[in-house]
Amino acid sequence: MRETKELKVKYLADGLEELRCVPGSDWVDLRCAEDVELKAGESRLIPLGIAVALPEGYEAHVVPRSSTFRNYGLLQANSMGVVDGSYRGDGDQWRWPVYATRDVKIEKNARLCQFRIVENQPPLVFTRVERLDAPDRGGFGSTGR
Repeated sequence: MRETKELKVKYLADGLEELRCVPGSDWVDLRCAEDVELKAGESRLIPLGIAVALPEGYEAHVVPRSSTFRNYGLLQANSMGVVDGSYRGDGDQWRWPVYATRDVKIEKNARLCQFRIVENQPPLVFTRVERLDAPDRGGFGSTGR
């Protein structure tokens, strides 16, 4: 069984539903901290109403929920958000960068995105070589051809 990690969470919006783990999922839903209206083509950092002290040696990866585009027409502006462990102060509110593909109204507490925590990458050493010891697979996009 994996060790349980503690995440200290400061809620920055009244009436915001608290974070919770759903059995069978490694992802935790994040909610819109206020009512938001966006016009098609507009981008914005949507406040998520929380500041979090991640465990030492961890970062958070933030991505859309699978239904977010269908329900709201929102695309995450930077593909995947990374919250590093040093972003942990009382005022370090998590926000979600989005681009609206259509006019949309989002109500406070709407589940928009999700996160999971991941251990930081270990220290790396890069070694220049003349040849790699593996056969070529056929180049980018070659799987299944």
